[in-house]
Amino acid sequence: MKAQEMFWSVNIKFLRLRQKLSQEALAEKLGITRVKLNAHESGRTTNPTIDDLINFSELFRMSIDSLLKIDLSKLSEQKIKDLELGSELFMKGNNIRVLAVTVDKDENENVEYVPVKAKAGYRSGYNDPEFLASLPKFNLPNLPKNGTFRMFPTIGDSMLPVPEGSDVITRYVQDWTRLKAETPCIVILKGEQDFVFKQVTIKLDGTMLLQSFNKQYFAYTIPVSEVIELWEYYSFHSKQLPEPQTDMQQLLKMLQEMQMEIKELSERPYKKKFTGGNN
Repeated sequence: MKAQEMFWSVNIKFLRLRQKLSQEALAEKLGITRVKLNAHESGRTTNPTIDDLINFSELFRMSIDSLLKIDLSKLSEQKIKDLELGSELFMKGNNIRVLAVTVDKDENENVEYVPVKAKAGYRSGYNDPEFLASLPKFNLPNLPKNGTFRMFPTIGDSMLPVPEGSDVITRYVQDWTRLKAETPCIVILKGEQDFVFKQVTIKLDGTMLLQSFNKQYFAYTIPVSEVIELWEYYSFHSKQLPEPQTDMQQLLKMLQEMQMEIKELSERPYKKKFTGGNN
């Protein structure tokens, strides 16, 4: 049987050049050295690690299967955009997101707790069994059986009315396409922020709208490729009772919603209407 031809090295270089990135710039985005990236592009890395496959796949918003088996340089630009923006493989997590978990002596999944001091390390260790094994873990009664749960701390007041310092229990989201608009989630990011607690709306253009619960904070949009994991809100634990919104907070919320509506209207295509008649 003829061996399957692989296009890993060709595709990595092609996609980098398509985004007009230098090797140094792409290596920085991936958190690897330029020497390692060059080894991938030159074909010296014949068996990429699972971590490399996942990282390149998430950054380029392309399924691992496509990166390995399809010569992307032979495709039209539209076809590549279809693979990126309409990639069910990416949004549904097929062949991309590998979730590491820990179990108890009865093979039941634990609920791992990511304390504040472990936030910085979670972004690089989220799929490392050894890192997860080092986290505090416990079991909670009455959690649904059909899911993987993890607990994250909240910091700052952007989550109000969820009190600052609460611990949020979340369920892992494998299929991002099933999320309804404004679903509360812990979002694990690739950038400087380790994770945020936001209302998530995934848009058709391949971006993700992140809105704070505290309407004094403005919403912002990021590419879905900048997101490592989504954990959907299930419940929270707190020693404080949520405070009711003040009149000023409600007014600020209304003002922000009006600003967003005006922005959306201004971004819509404008078509001038001509009518007959003499001037």
